[in-house]
Amino acid sequence: MNITHIEHIGIAVKNLEESIAYYENVLGFKCYAVEEVKEQKVKTAFFMVGQTKLELLESTDPEGPIGKFLEKKGEGVHHLAFAAQNLEGALSEMDEKGVTLIDKTPRKGAEGLSIAFLHPKSTHGVLTELCEDKNK
Repeated sequence: MNITHIEHIGIAVKNLEESIAYYENVLGFKCYAVEEVKEQKVKTAFFMVGQTKLELLESTDPEGPIGKFLEKKGEGVHHLAFAAQNLEGALSEMDEKGVTLIDKTPRKGAEGLSIAFLHPKSTHGVLTELCEDKNK
């Protein structure tokens, strides 16, 4: 598997507008995109911090994955995403190495990326996302 860099850090938030204001007005970052991913029941906002993106995630449905996360754990870091080449091959490799896959095949994510998640029970407690930009 070829991981090239940290693609983004996903942060679950209760209120996207309030969180955007914090990141812009307090930390001085600039939100460059807001997007809803209906399939994942989430609205996202993105910031560049050096070479790494921060992705704020607000649930659009309390029964969605971010809604459940917020109910159980509150706001905070939700996942760590790595850019990977050949996502299908990376998933096969992870499966062969005994990693529990949440997604056995890639699905559509924000910013047009193909994504797949690895279960935190087999990644030492870190929900891990693998991303591939098919346009690059």
